[in-house]
Amino acid sequence: MTEITIIEPAQIEARSFEIITEILGDRTFPAEQQGIIKRVIHTSADFDYADNLVFTPDAVKSGVAALKAGCTVVTDTRMAFSGINQRNLDKLGAAKTCFIDDPAVAAAAKAGGLTRAHIAMELAAKDEKNRIFAIGNAPTALLALRELILAGRLKPALVVGVPVGFVNVVEAKELFMELNVPYIVAKGRKGGSNVAAAIINALLLEALK
Repeated sequence: MTEITIIEPAQIEARSFEIITEILGDRTFPAEQQGIIKRVIHTSADFDYADNLVFTPDAVKSGVAALKAGCTVVTDTRMAFSGINQRNLDKLGAAKTCFIDDPAVAAAAKAGGLTRAHIAMELAAKDEKNRIFAIGNAPTALLALRELILAGRLKPALVVGVPVGFVNVVEAKELFMELNVPYIVAKGRKGGSNVAAAIINALLLEALK
């Protein structure tokens, strides 16, 4: 039987990142992207993200600057909201929010025949403090952000577009990547709320350096 000797959380995380680095081998990434790519792999145990994550040239810089300025991060799910490190947000004077459970959002979605995720993004766009959007589940949220940006109603510092699934997911990501805004997108069907939170947490660590 294999003996387990590493049990402390910090040791486990450190060793995990060592293993990730070993498996990636001689692959290199732009310096500002390394921490994000490795943290997503750490969260998902999926090395496809080394190829799937697409960054605009200014994505990391813009996201970090917004966090340092005390912006609010908007998520499309409570899971992504819960996964973002509150302590690190507090250190930067930043915040997080999620409108998906707002009764007004549910009512408006029902009345308009739209998803709650779509309405939640429209509501979030009304507050200028909401500068970073982390989408891990709903392609309709990503499409709503696209509509808001094209209409001139939203100028995000960063959009993390990593919804997961099979219906409209790939298409939503491809359409969003046509925009001239800072984004980090996971191409293809893969993604998830845990991936969205991991990207934000990696940005928080970068902002705290």
